[in-house]
Amino acid sequence: MIPQQRQVLFLLVLLGVSEAASEPEQFSVVEEMERGSFVGNVGKALGLEVGGLSNRRGRVSFKGNKDFLQLNHRTGDLLMRERLDREELCGSTEPCVLPFQILLENPFQIVPAELRVQDINDHSPLFLEAEMLLKIPESTSPGTVFLLDNARDLDTGNNSLQNYTISPNSLFHIQIRDSGEGRRYPELVLDKTLDREEQSEVILTLTAVDAGVPPRSGTARVRVLIVDINDNAPVFTQSQYEARVPENSSIGTKVVTVSATDLDTGNYGEISYTFLYPSENIRKTFHLKEKLGEVSLKDNMDFESTQSYIINIQATDGGGLSGECTVIVQVIDMNDNPPELTMSSLTSPIPENSPETVVAVFRVSDLDSGENGKMVCSIQDDLPFALKPSIENFYTLLTEGSLDRESRAEYNVTITVTDLGSPRLKSEHNITVVISDVNDNPPMFSQRAYKLYLQENNSPALYIGSVSASDRDSGVNAQVTYSLLPPETGDLPLFSYISINSDNGHLYALRSLDYEAIQAFQFTVRAADGGSPSLSSQTLVQIVVQDENDNSPFVLYPLQNGTAPCNDLVPRAAEPGYLVTKVVAVDRDWGQNSWLSYQLIKATDPGLFTLWAHNGEVRTARPISDRDTIKQKLLVLVKDNGQPPLSTMATLNVLLVDGFSEPYMQLPDAPKEQVQTDSLTIYLVISLASISFLFLVSVITFITIRLRKRKKDATDISCFTSNGPFPGHLVNVSRTGTLSQSYQYEVCLATGSGSSEFKFSKPVVPILPTSDRNEDLIENSALRNSFCFN
Repeated sequence: MIPQQRQVLFLLVLLGVSEAASEPEQFSVVEEMERGSFVGNVGKALGLEVGGLSNRRGRVSFKGNKDFLQLNHRTGDLLMRERLDREELCGSTEPCVLPFQILLENPFQIVPAELRVQDINDHSPLFLEAEMLLKIPESTSPGTVFLLDNARDLDTGNNSLQNYTISPNSLFHIQIRDSGEGRRYPELVLDKTLDREEQSEVILTLTAVDAGVPPRSGTARVRVLIVDINDNAPVFTQSQYEARVPENSSIGTKVVTVSATDLDTGNYGEISYTFLYPSENIRKTFHLKEKLGEVSLKDNMDFESTQSYIINIQATDGGGLSGECTVIVQVIDMNDNPPELTMSSLTSPIPENSPETVVAVFRVSDLDSGENGKMVCSIQDDLPFALKPSIENFYTLLTEGSLDRESRAEYNVTITVTDLGSPRLKSEHNITVVISDVNDNPPMFSQRAYKLYLQENNSPALYIGSVSASDRDSGVNAQVTYSLLPPETGDLPLFSYISINSDNGHLYALRSLDYEAIQAFQFTVRAADGGSPSLSSQTLVQIVVQDENDNSPFVLYPLQNGTAPCNDLVPRAAEPGYLVTKVVAVDRDWGQNSWLSYQLIKATDPGLFTLWAHNGEVRTARPISDRDTIKQKLLVLVKDNGQPPLSTMATLNVLLVDGFSEPYMQLPDAPKEQVQTDSLTIYLVISLASISFLFLVSVITFITIRLRKRKKDATDISCFTSNGPFPGHLVNVSRTGTLSQSYQYEVCLATGSGSSEFKFSKPVVPILPTSDRNEDLIENSALRNSFCFN
């Protein structure tokens, strides 16, 4: 294996030696040729027949694997693969040669070759700087040479830079100097003496031209600045400046700008401005900008103190030469002083009922004169005040009529003083006028009348509610105290029922109230203020006592405290639904607390009788048999609808008898479960009405006799009244023939009498009963089908 590698290496060395010994094949192209352009034929150059190049698999190779050329194996033509830029490939090197190799593989052979790239005039001469600046003193002698920057041309040969020219002028010409390397440099030569004051700057155009076909050129601007020498002094544009400045000009206001010129330049032409021998007043009032020559205000001016200023200003250049001018500043009188107001006297507060009163006296003044010193005074239009002028600029502020503190307690008066200058100036002075109160408003209650509610059986000193009155006045005049006015009649001991807190109007109950004794009462509360004289108002307060369930039902029938028991008779032939009796009870409470319900608690024979819960009617539940006990005893619970409910027990005695005449007509046959029918209701109503009428006639007759007897007897009588009406859902009057809910039950018992009365009457308006009560109201009562036995 190693001998074979040595043979290959030896062959390559021999080939390299042979290549170095042979001359390279040369091909030539012009730069920027199009792709695919024909360069030459490799087959002819190497003496190969047509197709020989393809058989030997020939190719071209450039250094760095560049593919500038491509080889057509079939024809042997060498073609451009890409456009070539000579300047990019070779720069300024001439000639531009690109070496490459032609490789043949069968047999292997390397043929050296060169590609010469010929230049074309595709670049113009170019200056590195577009503008060249030269500074030449005006004292420079003619013939002086100044070097200029040269231009560069990337092309070579005749296409490179050949000559320089300059634009026509009367001061300079151009000359060309050749370097040892073949480069040409331009030089600017001064032809005549310069005068900066005549011409301070010269602009020239330098042109570089090559020898190409067609020729190309490039230009640059040459800017020649003529440097000055100090041969001229500053000169002001005016020897005297005048300025008119308003006296009220603000600090920093520009007064005038002076200007001096110097024909010199540079440091010799730089001018600075200063005050020449300024007074202290000028130093204090004015400021001069050294470089600009601008005079401005440093302090405020006052026409009244100084009417004009004379200022001397000096201009100096950098060489020490100077010039002078004078500035006259006239101060213009302006309306720059606003009017002033001096208060002499001020009266505050003012009583609201005061007549026309002097509130303030003041004086106005203005430092200006003429029209600027004339003044007018004014106040707001919507105020009840007026201004009246007096002598020597004095004014008085007066009230116009009486004031009302309750409408407005304070006035902010703005006195405006305006002068007649142009522009007008004004000043304002604010004063506050306080209106003091007068007791001219009585206290007013928040309501015309009050209605308060109180639960009966209240605890003493209980808070009921309050009345409230307000007074539009202030201070002591608005301090309201409350009191109770005695009633017009002495029937109601008002001060024993109610009291009032004089400070806040809180009402308190002094003692416990009983709804059954008093349902409502009213009284008058007086509210008085603390003014002098004091003013007051009144309001009506109604106290409504609300009922509380504090009374148990009272059984009117059957009487439970009678000396002889009362028995109701029931014929044994009675049918189911027969009305045996009716438990009648009342409740001294009101409303829901007086709604009663009835419940059968116990009976000798529980299945024989039924009790209607809403009206207390006792009826037979089934036919009476011979086995039923003659004497039946019923225990009934009467309960009201209060919270918590109160109740009373009542005992009924019923006797079952034979042959008793039935006070009602036999009803037609009907189902047993239908207890009430329309016909039975009619009969019962007629029967009850007849009996009630007879009973009423008897009662009236009895009462008439008793009244006549009472005139002779001093016996006290106590009456108990139960108020109706009763709610409809508790008392059924449509089918039972019982009393209507709009009736009352009243039982009267005469002391020392063994008899009693029970009567029905129409509704009456509740009145205040006497405070004494007799709990033992009723001893005996008689109703239909009732008898009493000893």
